[in-house]
Amino acid sequence: MKAIQISGERQMEIVSVAEQELQPNEVLLRLAYVGFCGSDLNTWLGRNPMVKMPVIPGHEVGAVIEKVGADVPEILKPGMVVTCNPYTNCGKCASCRNGRVNACEHNETLGVQRNGAMREFIALPWQKIIPAGGLDPRTCALIEPMSVGFHAVNRAQVTDIDVVVVIGCGMVGMGAIVRSALRGATVIAADIDDDKLALAKEMGATYAINTMTEDVHARLQEMTGGFGPDVIIEAVGSPVTYNMAVNEVAFTGRVVCIGYAKTEVSFQTKYFVQKELDIRGSRNAQPSDFRAVIHYLERGTCPVDRLISNEVSPEGAPEAMQQWSENPGKVFRILVKFS
Repeated sequence: MKAIQISGERQMEIVSVAEQELQPNEVLLRLAYVGFCGSDLNTWLGRNPMVKMPVIPGHEVGAVIEKVGADVPEILKPGMVVTCNPYTNCGKCASCRNGRVNACEHNETLGVQRNGAMREFIALPWQKIIPAGGLDPRTCALIEPMSVGFHAVNRAQVTDIDVVVVIGCGMVGMGAIVRSALRGATVIAADIDDDKLALAKEMGATYAINTMTEDVHARLQEMTGGFGPDVIIEAVGSPVTYNMAVNEVAFTGRVVCIGYAKTEVSFQTKYFVQKELDIRGSRNAQPSDFRAVIHYLERGTCPVDRLISNEVSPEGAPEAMQQWSENPGKVFRILVKFS
């Protein structure tokens, strides 16, 4: 069957791989759409330290069940539109023991530590299959990245009395904006791109700040009556935005970090103590986050078409990746259409 493979820095090709033999407790998916995410771009650029090369990328899935193996529950049937939970969990580490399987010490994400979903068919354990309700496969490819943003809001324990700043309005950041707004918080979107900021306001942000052209500190002080925001969610992964989060959050506020910084970050650690901050990491998503995103998307209010920057065939994927690398700030999601 046809698959997309990244074999080295800036090396992507279409390869032929053997179909997986369906095992008991497994479900065979026919891939319809698979999304490229930032980790795939970093893999292609040679900047992803977690990836095992060569690799078939892809973990943002919109698919249809082709077959079910023995011992699969009857709720999963051929023809059903689904997405998948692309993470593994060992069941033995501290994270798993504490019920936070999304942060398993030995996690292997599809398309990173193991071959992913950029292929025509993939067999997965039935426990990782998530029925998508009334959604179409194209929309399903947006569920996983949005669920990462939803999970960060859970980590931040956002409520309706909070002012929440989301730094970075990519797909994950948009998920955090949506979930915070659904919880009744006042949401401030921060990004360097005015188009993304405009869309963030459509998706639930009350205010928007262009961090390249505006005085972030002055704006936040004005918007919060001098207190600073209760919560800042960092969804970029750069030393500048990490410091911005710590510097601008209110005393006794919560900072949640999603983005991986590619270089070391230096902090004024006095703020950790003086402000008595809660600084929390947020990794992947829980099954409940996937369900929450599906519930939101089923409302039909999400501007799905505006979140999909490009839709290509497998053969068009290398060129699409090249274009993305040349202008990364303008891309939400690139979807590869398999069927």
